[in-house]
Amino acid sequence: MTFSKSLAMGVAALVLSAGTALAQSTEIRIGVALEPPALDPTAGAAEAIDIVVYQNVFEGLTRIDQTGAVQPDLAESWAVSDDGLTYTFKLHDGVTFHDGSTFDADDVKFTFDRILADDSVNAQKALYAPISTVSVIDPLTVEMTLSRPDGLFLFNLGRGDAVIVAPESAETNATQPIGTGPFAFVQWNRGSRVMLERYEPYWGEKPALTKATYVFISDTATMTNALLAGDIDGTNNFAAEALPVFENNPQFKVLVGSTEGETILATNNKKSPFDNLKVRQAMAHALNRQEIIDGATYGYGVPIGTHFAPHHPYYLDLTDTYPFDPEAAKALLAEAGYPDGFSATLKLPPVAYARLSGQIIASEFAKVGIKLELINMEWAQWLEDVLTNKDFDLTIVSHVEPFDIGIYADPNYYFGYDNPEVQALNEQLNATIDDAERKTLAQKIETIIAKDAVNGYLFELAQTGVWNAKLEGMWQNAPIEGVVLRDIHWAE
Repeated sequence: MTFSKSLAMGVAALVLSAGTALAQSTEIRIGVALEPPALDPTAGAAEAIDIVVYQNVFEGLTRIDQTGAVQPDLAESWAVSDDGLTYTFKLHDGVTFHDGSTFDADDVKFTFDRILADDSVNAQKALYAPISTVSVIDPLTVEMTLSRPDGLFLFNLGRGDAVIVAPESAETNATQPIGTGPFAFVQWNRGSRVMLERYEPYWGEKPALTKATYVFISDTATMTNALLAGDIDGTNNFAAEALPVFENNPQFKVLVGSTEGETILATNNKKSPFDNLKVRQAMAHALNRQEIIDGATYGYGVPIGTHFAPHHPYYLDLTDTYPFDPEAAKALLAEAGYPDGFSATLKLPPVAYARLSGQIIASEFAKVGIKLELINMEWAQWLEDVLTNKDFDLTIVSHVEPFDIGIYADPNYYFGYDNPEVQALNEQLNATIDDAERKTLAQKIETIIAKDAVNGYLFELAQTGVWNAKLEGMWQNAPIEGVVLRDIHWAE
């Protein structure tokens, strides 16, 4: 009797264990710091929206992979006219939205007419302004005509802002998102979680996961405890200061990659003494990137020498353009007419990487005679004073928009860099479609702005994911916002 009862209990335990393993092999729980305000990426700017739905619930004509390259998505192929003004997209057949309705060319036209409408609330509407017309050729063919060539057009079609929505469900996507992706929306418990399930009629290759739950945890200590307790299976971007808890724990893997966040010592190029190239070169020589990375990002930032993400195929490593050399910095300051240095202000927004970097840079600059007054600001004040009114000497901020080197071609942008050569190269880049030519042009711009020391190029913000050691297929880098589920699976 006792033996039988023990045997029964053991069998039950084994069954429960097997059931848990089975569930674990097809389901995932992901901790994210911010809850999205809504779930429609075509009608909101918050990164938290794309974290949940981009390439999971919603898809575009193209998609961006983890190298930052453009891949086909709902469009299986496309042709571009010789003048670069007409794009003809062939759409996948047999695609359905999660409510069972058919996806076709009319949905594509609806989506872009909605983006470009006068009352559009799309956060990146300006990116799609070159589109003159969207024409339905047949149910599986769409033609888009541009008013001017746009070398980033296919990339921009792959952003969350341009995912395809249906007219039947567009107005309710904020709370009940219906897309064509490999996962369908199930439930949103406000303040707690969003649940997705694999869409079985999905047109493409089915993901290994059958269910994904995004759990909202804003506090680092709570996230740490949830990971250690197994309440969540991972998080895409964990606080760097707490990573040592997991680095040597065999139950977890820490994935360190880069984001699109170029962190710079932004410089007012129109204001003396920063309008002097020798002064900017001196500041570049005074920056010890590794010291800044160690102190401000706990060693997880990726050093950069120009304004481009290191994971991008176009990236040039220009970190040696002005190597750390305090004596060279002092000599350049003397040549520029500042043998005793000068004083300046450094305005800092309320993010840890900026405040910590500011303290380190102030110490480094003091050693070459540049005395910085640190001014801490809230975001609203920083946006008004620095970004809008250009009332600053120096500031520190991460530029998180993908492929944003074009800001150096705008003399009215807040750091006031005015170089006709860069402006001409950028205009040529925008009008060029050939990838090899685009790479050459982008790298020319990267090199010029590095040599001109337009800003102090510090580091690329790291993506620091912490995941269950048995999980595979997570993105190490973040070339675009999102936690893409399609390749994530539990190891056998």
